[in-house]
Amino acid sequence: MAALILPTDWIKNWDKSGKNEFLQFFQDLAGKPSSDEFVKDLQTALYELCWHVIQGNLKVDVAAGLLADVMELRDDMPSVLADVFCILDIETGCLEEKHKRDHFTQLVGACLICVPDGMLKERLDPETLESLGLIKQAQQFNQKIVKIKTKLFYKQQKFNLLREENEGYAKLITELGQDLSGNLTSHLVLENIKSLIGCFNLDPNRVLDIILEVYECRWEQDEFFIPLIKSYMCEHQTLCHMLGFKFKFHQEPNGETPSSLYHIAAALLQHNLIALEDLYVHLLPLDSSIVEEHKREILEAKQIARKLTMVVVPSEKTEDKEKEKEKEEEKNEKPPDNQKLGLLEALLRIGDWQHAQSIMDQMPAFYATSHKAIAIALCQLLHLIVEPLYRRAAVPKGAKGGLMTPLRSKQAPRPAERFDDLSRDVFTMLCYLGPHLSHDPILFAKIVRLGKSFMKEFQSESRQDTKDRMDSLLSCFLSIADQVLLPSLSLMECNACMSEELWGFFKLFPYQHRYRLYGQWKNETYGNHPLLVKIKAQTVDRAKYIMKRLTKENVKPSGRQIGKLSHSNPTILFDYILSQIQWYDNLITPVVDSLKYLTSLNYDVLAYCIIEALANPEKEKMKHDDTTISSWLQSLASLCGAVFRKYPIELAGLLQYVTNQLKAGKSFDLLILKEVVQKMAGIEITDEMTVEQLEAMTGGEQLKAEGGYFGQIRNTKKSSQRLKDALLDHELALPLCLLMAQQRNGVVFSEGGEKHLKLVGKLYDQCHDTLVQFGGFLASNLSTEDYIKRVPSVDVLCNQFHTPHDAAFFLSRPMYAHQILSKYDELKKAEKGNRQQQKVHKYIAACEQIMAPVHEAVVSLHLPKVWDDLRPQFYATFWSLTMYDLAVPHNAYDREVNKLKMQIKAIDENTEMPLNKKKKEKERCTALQDKLQEEEKKQLEHVQRVLHRLKLEKDNWLLAKSTKNETITKFLQLCIFPRCVFSAIDAVYCARFVELVHQQKTPNFCTLLCYDRVFSDIIYTVASCTENESRRYGRFLCCMLETVTRWHSDRAIYEKECGNYPGFLTIFRASGFDGGNKADQLDYENFRHVVHKWHYKLTKASVHCLETGEYTHIRNILIVLTKILPWYPKVLNLGQALECRVHKICQEEKEKRPDLYALAMGYSGQLKGRKVHMVPENEFHQKEQPVRSATSGSLQNGPGNTGKPAVTAATASAGKAEEGAVEDSDKSKDKSQAAQKAASKNSTAANKVSSSNGSSTPNSTKGSKEKEDKEKTTKEKKEKKEKNPGSTPEAKAGGKDKQKEEKPTDSKEKTPKADKDKRKDDKKEEKSKIDGKTAEKEWSKERDVSNDSKTKEGSKVEKSAGAGSMKSLVPRSEGVESDRAEQKRRKLDTHSSPSHSSAVKDNLNDFKDSTSKHHPNHSTVLPKSKEKDDEKKESDKSRDRSNEREKKEDRKDRKRVSGSVPDAVKGLGHLDYSNSDREMSQEAKRRKDENGMSSSKHSKSASPSESPHSNDKDSSKRSKSTSKDKSDLAKPEKTSGGKKVCDCVLFHLHCFSRSQLGLIKMSNQPLKVFNSTYPSCLC
Repeated sequence: MAALILPTDWIKNWDKSGKNEFLQFFQDLAGKPSSDEFVKDLQTALYELCWHVIQGNLKVDVAAGLLADVMELRDDMPSVLADVFCILDIETGCLEEKHKRDHFTQLVGACLICVPDGMLKERLDPETLESLGLIKQAQQFNQKIVKIKTKLFYKQQKFNLLREENEGYAKLITELGQDLSGNLTSHLVLENIKSLIGCFNLDPNRVLDIILEVYECRWEQDEFFIPLIKSYMCEHQTLCHMLGFKFKFHQEPNGETPSSLYHIAAALLQHNLIALEDLYVHLLPLDSSIVEEHKREILEAKQIARKLTMVVVPSEKTEDKEKEKEKEEEKNEKPPDNQKLGLLEALLRIGDWQHAQSIMDQMPAFYATSHKAIAIALCQLLHLIVEPLYRRAAVPKGAKGGLMTPLRSKQAPRPAERFDDLSRDVFTMLCYLGPHLSHDPILFAKIVRLGKSFMKEFQSESRQDTKDRMDSLLSCFLSIADQVLLPSLSLMECNACMSEELWGFFKLFPYQHRYRLYGQWKNETYGNHPLLVKIKAQTVDRAKYIMKRLTKENVKPSGRQIGKLSHSNPTILFDYILSQIQWYDNLITPVVDSLKYLTSLNYDVLAYCIIEALANPEKEKMKHDDTTISSWLQSLASLCGAVFRKYPIELAGLLQYVTNQLKAGKSFDLLILKEVVQKMAGIEITDEMTVEQLEAMTGGEQLKAEGGYFGQIRNTKKSSQRLKDALLDHELALPLCLLMAQQRNGVVFSEGGEKHLKLVGKLYDQCHDTLVQFGGFLASNLSTEDYIKRVPSVDVLCNQFHTPHDAAFFLSRPMYAHQILSKYDELKKAEKGNRQQQKVHKYIAACEQIMAPVHEAVVSLHLPKVWDDLRPQFYATFWSLTMYDLAVPHNAYDREVNKLKMQIKAIDENTEMPLNKKKKEKERCTALQDKLQEEEKKQLEHVQRVLHRLKLEKDNWLLAKSTKNETITKFLQLCIFPRCVFSAIDAVYCARFVELVHQQKTPNFCTLLCYDRVFSDIIYTVASCTENESRRYGRFLCCMLETVTRWHSDRAIYEKECGNYPGFLTIFRASGFDGGNKADQLDYENFRHVVHKWHYKLTKASVHCLETGEYTHIRNILIVLTKILPWYPKVLNLGQALECRVHKICQEEKEKRPDLYALAMGYSGQLKGRKVHMVPENEFHQKEQPVRSATSGSLQNGPGNTGKPAVTAATASAGKAEEGAVEDSDKSKDKSQAAQKAASKNSTAANKVSSSNGSSTPNSTKGSKEKEDKEKTTKEKKEKKEKNPGSTPEAKAGGKDKQKEEKPTDSKEKTPKADKDKRKDDKKEEKSKIDGKTAEKEWSKERDVSNDSKTKEGSKVEKSAGAGSMKSLVPRSEGVESDRAEQKRRKLDTHSSPSHSSAVKDNLNDFKDSTSKHHPNHSTVLPKSKEKDDEKKESDKSRDRSNEREKKEDRKDRKRVSGSVPDAVKGLGHLDYSNSDREMSQEAKRRKDENGMSSSKHSKSASPSESPHSNDKDSSKRSKSTSKDKSDLAKPEKTSGGKKVCDCVLFHLHCFSRSQLGLIKMSNQPLKVFNSTYPSCLC
């Protein structure tokens, strides 16, 4: 031990250096401050020095001298040395060596001069004292000590009862109760108290108790009593026990602890005069009791909530329940005294946060602060801490706050001067306070304002290091908002100001942070606090009460109640309201109107609640039938649109939600975006637009706003601006467009796998409509710069973003328009020229500059082969223009201007309206009128510029390196069909664009071919459309039919708009394949035949779709038919066929599919209304009139437009006669009678023709001979058909099916009643007619099957006279053929296969080439009586020869077919011959099932078309006939019967080379097929 402090070297070298070092060591120790360590080191050093003396290593006198010097260093050195002597006394007394004891005694004796005797007497043993001579006898000394102790401890000399020494205690109380305001200090009072204790023998503990009592009465005098008690006390435990007894006294059943006792206990704790752990055990209740009470409170709160949410049925127990509630209220009014909480409150009031925090940690969370007194005390403490920072940084301008007195205690938390100081104590205190900050709204506002001030500072901070340091504070503020501010708002009673104040803070956070806070608030916070559990239940109960009574009539009072309830608990209220709206969508309007009393924070919470309701994973977004979107989703979407439009709610969260759903491949929620854009921007997407609205939509923005939409969009300026800002600020405009464009196909291929087809269609429509609507919104609301900056070029959209081409051009189109106009304005400013021509040139230059990169960009969108026919310039022009560019809707402008004029007139006539309001309204109407007129003028100039540009471009649009057919195919596939179903306005645009291209006389564009491809087979297109697409497609067809009907209606219009236009050429080769041939124009009457064919084709397709039984086919065709009703059907028998089939649909679907039933009933009613506008077929395209009008023209040599109708009628009649030989023998009698009557009627017409053309008897005689031959041929072929209707098993089967199926349909559905009556009247006249027709048919067939030499021979003979029969009529057969054709057409209009028209094309293109040469004009007319005689003779001869020619006819028929492939068809390529057979057989089976009857009537004409030939065989036959056909081109006599084929059939030949979506089979017997398929035009 000595080695540690005093080295032995010091003792050894004591005299030299040891003594000095020892003194220096003691001096160093003495210089240190007093502490336990210091005393220990000092005692050790002295002990070692003395121990060396006892050991004899150091002399006693030397050590005594040294100790005497050391004693002077400090005052307490004698006491320290006395302690060392006491230890050594005990140790040496135990040693056996006597000399060591002697050394100790000598040392102590030598030190008596520096250590007082009294100290030694207290500490040394009596024997040692006796040996030192300090006492006389040790025994006497011991006795004296015993006596003194007995006197002190066992003999009472103090009085602790006031009555034992009332004077002394009275003086003590007087001393403590005197006025302390003077110079009286605790030190002086303490001395007086000591005097009183000594004088009156007062018990010191009792004196301390009285001091505490007086302190309790004068608890505000902390500065006096705390130092007094600190000076008076000796032990902490004594004071703690006294306080404990005082608390124990108040723990009686009805005892109440005074607040003054809590105060003195808190003050003593704060000054560390007692320990909390010592006092805590004296307080009640126990901690375990507090935990139990807390659990009980939570349970009771949940039970109350359960009772409030239960449906209460009135019963007898209601009174008992009320009594129970009263008892509970009484209990709550008198809570048991909790001493721990009382002490806690006192600690908080004096600012002792450390001890208060320790007490709160012993209790359950928020248990302490749930007591109002505790919460208010803690709030008061927080006020004092944040006051300096609040005054510096957060006081609003103009606000005057009351100054607060800071705490006087130095132990209280320090006030916050900077935001960093808040993390020291403030945030912790707030977390302990929790939702009970609601007790102090002022502090609530201060904390919110501090947060607002911090957020502004945080957002303005640019230095990264400072920002990183502030991030922790930001997270603290977010935690406070979550745990304190929002729960506290729930407990405040409808404090709208606090809600607005909180929004001022929250709006500085991004919506992600806010929504996270709202989610915690709604889903977690209410379950953590018993009080909030009750509040939630009460809010729901109140919400139910309000919602039950909410109607349109009481919106205002109910709205106030909703607003009042929403200020505190918006999440609970809105959750309930939204749940009600999801069930009852009729609540949407009153709810939206009632939300006008909400605060900004409430609106934001509403947006979150809506998104949460939409994203609810427990709810199915489809109905149980999986075919429609759930009604709850539709209701929420409607609410979204209405709420976001009417109130200033931030849209970013909702838009991002929709974007995220699209990213996840879910398109249901696009319904929300659709509603929001519709309501906020006023842009509606509906296919139910009226014609007037559609017309208005082709104008400028002002016209669209006034006349294009159903709703009034005048008041959407602010809301559309908000929507635009939200999209731009969060960069969501382009992503939403791209995701929607991609999702359209995703709906079908990703989402649609397991979904019902009906639902897939609806989702596709919803996605597409929303894209169109959203794109329209962006185009009309974004500035040019914003739009161009955000939308990439077309090739980037298509190739990089995989956007479908139609959507890519839809998004890019406004950009091109903006850029062209900008460039145009730029060029106008650069060169000032006012002439219109200069402006147009500048506009064209602007277009070229802007569109040139686009032309290059579109090349990459398709294969190089595409650009062989279509130029990229044409493609880009088509996709970049809109209806605004093509035409000015003058009617729409005039209509809206007139409306405004009427409004002005009504305003003037309104006497009740105030004058100032009148003036404003009139000014508004006038300004609007001026705007519309200015807009119309502007659009007119624009359209003129565009049309001029197109006129210059048109020659380079179509290259047509392949056939015109291929060009039209590509045009339809890549341009028309994708765009016509994109939107209603695009459907109109496509129809108008086709008309424009025709009007511009665009080279290589065949208008006829285009229209024919559109009308001829719509089944595939209709079947592949969605519901909305079918509406647009129907609108497109309607516009196309409108144009066609206009041309059909009047010859003058046709001649003016189509007469000399290249689109109506009947040569359909590309320009490079003309071979120098002069092209013929289609004349008016043939065009009418073509239009009838189109109507027939539409009927056939419609009936097919209606008969499939497929939901999509039926629905779509009914929609299309409804759309085209103004222009179709126009022919009576077609309308009757449709009406019959639709009626059947109504009967079949009434119970099964109500939506189809409704559609069918709607169409059926409208169709009946249109019946009065329908005409018989002979009025739709007449047969007789063209004969008379054309005869004069036929006198001219060479082909001409005026001669065409006569040719058409003649050839048609001849073809019809040929068909007549195939009729059943049972019906020939009736029809011959009708033929006689028709012949007699037509004889006058024949006489007129003969009188104008001269005599042609030789030609007619030759014709009669040839007809005798033809009669035999017809009979042989008839018998051959009966034996062998088809050359393959498929054809045979098809023929049988046809025989069974077609008879009832003909006889019942396709023959109008008027025709039936007519036929009954004409039976006799028809009988004789049939004989002549039969003969003529045989003659025609003999001509067809003749060999090359015979053909050449015949051509020489008939070159002069025979050719005339092609352009003139054989009089004896004219009337018969016309009437027969009429009858047959009415029966056969709706029965054919897709192969018919293809077959006609094959056979008749050859005819077209051959008949386009020179034809001499000779007419041959026989007298009426002779005509009848000839007909009878020919009829008799035909019956005799039928059997002889049967075998020969078979060979001839085959030979004729092999040689009938026309030359012009070669350019169309080889077609697929497989589809037709399957279609025919399936059609036959289906009709057989439906009708249950069979007919052989049409099988005779249909069978040849069904006999398939392989491609190889067909191609070989074509090659064989090529040379023959080429030689025949210049020889018109070599066509069947020497007749010229009509333009209608030629056109039909080319148009049906390929179907729109599939290839159609070509028949090898074209003439008969065509006759059975399309009887109205016979060749």
